[in-house]
Amino acid sequence: MSAKKVYAEFDFFAQMPKTSGSDRLYVYAPRVVVGVPGNFEAGVNIAAFHTKTSTQSYFQPNVKWKFASNDESGVAASAGTIYYKAINNRTAVDSFGIVYGNFSKKVKTGDYGPRFTGGPYTVYSGGSVWAGQKSGVILGYEQPVHPKVTILADWFSGKNFFGYLTPGVSFTLPHSSLLNVGYSIGNDSYDGNNNRLLFIYYGVTFP
Repeated sequence: MSAKKVYAEFDFFAQMPKTSGSDRLYVYAPRVVVGVPGNFEAGVNIAAFHTKTSTQSYFQPNVKWKFASNDESGVAASAGTIYYKAINNRTAVDSFGIVYGNFSKKVKTGDYGPRFTGGPYTVYSGGSVWAGQKSGVILGYEQPVHPKVTILADWFSGKNFFGYLTPGVSFTLPHSSLLNVGYSIGNDSYDGNNNRLLFIYYGVTFP
């Protein structure tokens, strides 16, 4: 985000298909990000993981720094962190966070050159409940197919909270807004569970 710009977004996830014998999982996640001088952005997410019988919510402050960018060569690099603090059930749920970095390269081939992104991530956790790997890689791909339509895909390695492959489509809408639709497939979703979710999110940049 450019300095003094504000971005607001609402994310919705629905488990599809649901696991037999269990309630369907829904995730509701409003978020706000503000551009800060020095190529920083800072924001807050509130994520609620909801079923018929329970809701677990997290407060998620986050910050990201774009420490390199060259429009001529199509290269950029950034690093950031997101912290997950339980809002409810705090005695039973550990707080945790992720630190990540990435490098991206846009290939300039006509009007619709792709962008490739890659980098490492690591998880920090204050408790012993964390399950799965604590580090891995992030890979991303963006392919514009129209001035207002881009095909997207990203992947977090590891069988853990972050480990998903997510292909989708992004639509640029009027009034500096966008709509993303996709499907997140858990890296462990073939081990006898249905860790897969439809996702839809809508975002607007102000002013």
